[in-house]
Amino acid sequence: MTAQHPGIVKQSALASGAVERLRGPALLQVDDVTLEYRGKQGIVRATQRVSFEVDTADRFILLGPSGCGKSTLLKSIAGFLNPVQGSIRLDGRQVADPGPDRIVVFQEFDQLPPWKTVRQNVAFPLRVARSLKRSEADERAMHYLEKVGLASFADAYPHTLSGGMKQRVAIARALAMQPRILLMDEPFAALDALTRRRMQEELLQLWEEVRFTLLFVTHSIEEALVVGNRILLLSPHPGRVRAELNAHQFGLHSQGSAEFQAAVARIHGLLFGTAAEAGPDRRVA
Repeated sequence: MTAQHPGIVKQSALASGAVERLRGPALLQVDDVTLEYRGKQGIVRATQRVSFEVDTADRFILLGPSGCGKSTLLKSIAGFLNPVQGSIRLDGRQVADPGPDRIVVFQEFDQLPPWKTVRQNVAFPLRVARSLKRSEADERAMHYLEKVGLASFADAYPHTLSGGMKQRVAIARALAMQPRILLMDEPFAALDALTRRRMQEELLQLWEEVRFTLLFVTHSIEEALVVGNRILLLSPHPGRVRAELNAHQFGLHSQGSAEFQAAVARIHGLLFGTAAEAGPDRRVA
């Protein structure tokens, strides 16, 4: 049995199973997934038999060092890469191709066509993928721009916006599509520390309002604890599941606490092999 630490408590397999039965079928089921892609030196194995489930309204974090396959895993969930082993199901249906039920927000700020205004950037995918009329698409675009605090910049062009503002437009555009799950691939990694903290806070406030389902990739332990309510730890290359943790007790204002720092140290040990791994149920928090 894994030793207990402040903020991280062992959860029994029996308790875990009871929760799953009460929740019913998971929204996203990743079962025994192995992923490979062709690199410069040949075929690269990104993940090895990874399994996890994401429930509706989860803020689920994929956490691990660079090269552990977490971004590749997210791309596979998005439908850009098919597993060589295992299956990925959303709402019980096999994921095979990209679709509007899974929208990705990437780290790069060049996702926004520069010739379209902020409103047009949010509304255009609604007209193409959701077949909304222009007026309906514009109305929904404005609704989500208001949610991210950018309604007053609706007629601005991307080149006039800061990095944080561009990422807020990307989030508004993704949420306007009303996907079953929002996929975010290290979306704040290129931002300065102050902007990154503000974006984390705004994302959590937005989640409180909309209660969307989030799958979030990061290599920052602190960001994982702040943003997520559940965290899956992946080992260095190729990515394997090290443990699954609950982080609902932490928030932006927890970072200076002894409990938060102990949790960071514990997760670091699990990731890099200086702490005992979780038992068969993998849940250590």
